[in-house]
Amino acid sequence: MAHTGSYMQIGKAFDTLYGWLGARRLLRPGLRSIGVYQDDPTAVAEEKLRAKACILAGGEIAIEPPIIRTTIAGGPYAVLRHQGPYASMRAAYEWLYGVWLVQSGREASDAPIFEEYLNSPRDTAPAELLTEMCLPLRRE
Repeated sequence: MAHTGSYMQIGKAFDTLYGWLGARRLLRPGLRSIGVYQDDPTAVAEEKLRAKACILAGGEIAIEPPIIRTTIAGGPYAVLRHQGPYASMRAAYEWLYGVWLVQSGREASDAPIFEEYLNSPRDTAPAELLTEMCLPLRRE
């Protein structure tokens, strides 16, 4: 489900996506939620930021608007697990890009970064939320 605007508002797109799945009786345990973030929020105006609220589904779901199919590129990734509220992730991103990436000698690829949400804010306290931040890297 495409989302434009503040990345902190992507929950609305997830609500739409899960509502669409529920209406088609496609909700099942173990669905993996992924947010794909296409723009650098330090370089793009907040109202123009582009993202996608996704589930990992393979090819088993018939897609129809407003839902779109998105492919996540394969290849090497740096993965940083963050615990805590989504609003506190900025510091983790600053470390990932400003410290780890610089010191690693690796380069980010042109593919968008994505986050996998390992639990849900619907039934998890903000301090216990787990998110894997997945930074695509250029092949060595």
